[in-house]
Amino acid sequence: MARMRVAVATCRTAPQLDEDGPLLLAALDAAGADAVPAVWDDPDVDWAAFDGVLVRSTWDYPLRRDAFVSWARACPPTVNPAGVLAWNTDKRYLRDLAGAGVPTVPTVFLEPGQTAAGHAGAGDVVVKPAVSGSAADTGRFGRLADPDATALVAALHAQGRTVMVQPYLPGIDTAGETSMVFLAGEFSHAVRREPLLAGAGVRRPVVVADVLGTVRPVEPDTAQLAVARAALDAVPGGRGALSYARVDVIPGDAGPVLLELEVTDCFLFLASAALHARAQLAEHVLGQLRAGREERLSR
Repeated sequence: MARMRVAVATCRTAPQLDEDGPLLLAALDAAGADAVPAVWDDPDVDWAAFDGVLVRSTWDYPLRRDAFVSWARACPPTVNPAGVLAWNTDKRYLRDLAGAGVPTVPTVFLEPGQTAAGHAGAGDVVVKPAVSGSAADTGRFGRLADPDATALVAALHAQGRTVMVQPYLPGIDTAGETSMVFLAGEFSHAVRREPLLAGAGVRRPVVVADVLGTVRPVEPDTAQLAVARAALDAVPGGRGALSYARVDVIPGDAGPVLLELEVTDCFLFLASAALHARAQLAEHVLGQLRAGREERLSR
């Protein structure tokens, strides 16, 4: 069988992918693919020359989400599917998951022109854009009425961006954030991440090095896995369409709650994955692409 050509999409600041990259490329090579990194917005890339595109380190899309979604829909089939990427790159997907019964961190979305009146609440709050990554333009404040918080909301609205406001759940300070990674639709491994917004008034971008420096492998409990699986089952098309996913949960008042479901350009902590899990990921990627190719040829 001829080897497949796979573009592993990244961004200009990480042209050779992130720390997951070498492990991912090795797994794809062993599975029978010629996989190469390619910057998603590079006009010189001939996307038609590839059998498919595995979206990975496309971290610069938040300020150009429309262009990113258009690119994903226009290029050869993406892993995960382009429609799922469009859904997942706007955190208003949390509404869908909450509506499906998935326990989530309570979230209020403020569209440009909407004020925060009536959303003050009690305790610290986290303010961030609904389309974001790497904690950019994210802040923790003592209350939404704090001048710095209102200034951040105003600045994001001035850019035409939707703002999301969440309570800062204090359980994260002791238990941290548990990130559960699913490969080829099955649970693979999990890590515990230290809170990145420790202290009111924190506002800074977070890079991969920050994340890697705060993690350790853990075994999620039954309740955490139940939240993760419920979230994946609520993804458009179901979890069977996903080659990779990361589900981040934190402690809530009545058990674990979903903080984020990442199925686009999430770091997967592949060094913590078993060799067979990385192999299953690669096989699933190629299987999805072959199935898509056969479907197109049969039309």
